[in-house]
Amino acid sequence: MSYTFTTPVWQTKGHTPWFFISVPPAMADEIDQRTEGLQGGFGSVKVSVRIGSTTWTTSLFPSKEVETYILPVKKAVRTAEKLEDGTSAVVEISLVGLD
Repeated sequence: MSYTFTTPVWQTKGHTPWFFISVPPAMADEIDQRTEGLQGGFGSVKVSVRIGSTTWTTSLFPSKEVETYILPVKKAVRTAEKLEDGTSAVVEISLVGLD
């Protein structure tokens, strides 16, 4: 199962900022239902991600702060796809290990 959406990249505040993308809440609810009982530590969900021409495997993490799953975006991806805080990205995520 894959999901495609457009959303801005956002950055945490602090000494070492992290960059994330928030999964739209309706998609997050569906992902949560599909992965119930299969989630890893901290409620994580393994996914394959594509932004532009960059593909990688990572995990989504539930965030109480933003009330949805969040996707960490590593520096190599941000550099390759020219993503900064506030830049919109077309994101495709596929759930891994549910076959």
